[in-house]
Amino acid sequence: MTTAQNIRFGRRDLEAVSTALTQLRDCNGLLDDMPALRARMAEDGYLLVRGLYRPDQVMAARLALFQEFAKQDIFDPAAPLIEGRVNRQRTGHGGAFLGGQEATALPAFRQVIEGPEIMGFFLRFLGQPALTFDYKWMRLVGPGDGTGAHMDNVYMGRGSAQLYTVWTPLGDVPYEQGPLAILVGSHRLPSYARVRETYGQMDVDIDRVAGWFSDDPLELTERFGGQWASSAFAAGDALIFGMHTMHASLTNLSDHYRITSDTRYQPAADPADERWVGERPKAHYGWQAGPQVPMQQKRQEWGV
Repeated sequence: MTTAQNIRFGRRDLEAVSTALTQLRDCNGLLDDMPALRARMAEDGYLLVRGLYRPDQVMAARLALFQEFAKQDIFDPAAPLIEGRVNRQRTGHGGAFLGGQEATALPAFRQVIEGPEIMGFFLRFLGQPALTFDYKWMRLVGPGDGTGAHMDNVYMGRGSAQLYTVWTPLGDVPYEQGPLAILVGSHRLPSYARVRETYGQMDVDIDRVAGWFSDDPLELTERFGGQWASSAFAAGDALIFGMHTMHASLTNLSDHYRITSDTRYQPAADPADERWVGERPKAHYGWQAGPQVPMQQKRQEWGV
């Protein structure tokens, strides 16, 4: 049972389990029943799998990545490196940044996100061989930082209609470190249809619009309905969701970096978004190449 604790979600302070933020439900009881698992995804827009990966491999990846990032002097030298405690003496210690592709090429990391556990899961779930994007996203989130509400389709919507994001915590992520939250059913709820048809269909490299729909996630449920849900995560857990599932993160209120990865999986036979595959994926090329259109301006145009 989760005890009440103060957290921050966008601009709001609230309790971890409240009417504004309920708990994610895991799908482990359905792992041997693929039709039921697919039905759960269709209903909720996400699957929480507890213990999908081997925790020892996850922690080995965590240590390898921290050893790489330690070159930037961002960790407290008095604490064990595996803890990822922030170096408060270093200017600019907070915030979030992506690890370079050199870090995501580390064998210990690839063993997790390209290993038999996750690739086997998608083979069963998709009913055919799976492909994972060559480009991998690594996120190191410091104190005071979090992610606004968004849909992933705006960043990678040019390929397969069966593309899924896997959010992998590389270590335990309690509520105070800012885990991911899902707006349950936002991929199908009628009240979000206009959001999906406008914002959800844009392409940040073409439209050059800031990617977050809102930096106040609770604004969405107050205006359009639905329910946000989150959870504390343990090393080995995975959160899987589709391209039109609205999601965000809580704010990291701890003195540790939250390290997670975002990786993408789809049927190998389907076309893949050309920005994220190949020996040297080109990634985003137009999004920040010039002035961006403010999201608030676009929302007014879209009527959402």
